Amino acid sequence: MKAAVVHDFAEPLRVEEVPDPTPGDEQVLVRVEACGLCHTDIHAAHGEWPVKPEPPFIPGHEGVGIVEGVGPGNPHGLEVGMRVALPWLGYACGDCRYCNSGRETLCEKQINTGYGMDGGFAELAVGYARHVVRVPDEVDPLDAAPLTCAGVTTYKAVKESGARAADRVAVFGAGGLGHLAIQYARVTGAEVVAVDVNDERLATATELGAARVVNAKAEDPVAAIQAMGGADVAISTAVSPVAFEQAIGALARGGRLICVGLPAENDITVPIFQTVLGGLSLKGSIVGTHHDLEEVFELHRRGETRVLRAERRLEDVNEAIAEVLDGSAPEPRLVFDLQAVGPETTSGDRAGAVA
Repeated sequence: MKAAVVHDFAEPLRVEEVPDPTPGDEQVLVRVEACGLCHTDIHAAHGEWPVKPEPPFIPGHEGVGIVEGVGPGNPHGLEVGMRVALPWLGYACGDCRYCNSGRETLCEKQINTGYGMDGGFAELAVGYARHVVRVPDEVDPLDAAPLTCAGVTTYKAVKESGARAADRVAVFGAGGLGHLAIQYARVTGAEVVAVDVNDERLATATELGAARVVNAKAEDPVAAIQAMGGADVAISTAVSPVAFEQAIGALARGGRLICVGLPAENDITVPIFQTVLGGLSLKGSIVGTHHDLEEVFELHRRGETRVLRAERRLEDVNEAIAEVLDGSAPEPRLVFDLQAVGPETTSGDRAGAVA
């Protein structure tokens, strides 16, 4: 099969032929239709996080495709021909206190797709039957791919924030994660403020339901949001520690910061005096559970969300990474179409496209 493989953190990915994987116990073999490009994939490919994957490996944790084979011992009702998503949480033990309390994303024995096990930057991938998620027939695989990480991550962040209709929610970063966070916050009925340094992204944020926007390059977002009365909730999807510090400063008394983005630089400064006197809360939110992703797909099926994406061929993986890093990507999310035909990739090129 064809796959994009990381052989060395200092080198570009190589698109090459590798052996087809075989599903083991309680696993399924998936023919990948589409896989989103998440910034985490870039961190993985460059070895930028403290715990690094071990080359050679295949990135990609937003894979969506059709079950082509089922390994032995599959008690989860998956059959050949079903469409499933291969999320970041590739495996969890199912026995620890986190798994047994519905917090499997905190399992200390978890294996992450595209990091600890090969992912969706390939024509075929293997997933554990307990953790793959059925994709409704009405959801386009090219939409389902970004929803599998960007969607469920921001959906869970909004749930963790406790945002409600009377709140003001500031979303820092309006890109691949942020454009979906804006929509989920809007679904709660909250007033949404989008913060970014890109005017085009801010214009898109307005289209997606943001009531106000702040260009952090043109004005101080802390002063701008405090002039509005402060944010009851701030969700930082950015990959810059500065954005997290600005988000803390933008909170109203009693405000909650939900940390989502994972910058390569690990540290931020938290003002203790303001945090204590203002009754502020800081919380980390890491992706979402199997059931959270089911809810994300259902919201999309009902037309509550839009995925703003541009398709790319897997052969162009390194150029796509460059687009994300330099900000030239035409849409908030890039998606590899594994069934693309020819040099140009559009939804109409893919067999079985959903109208």
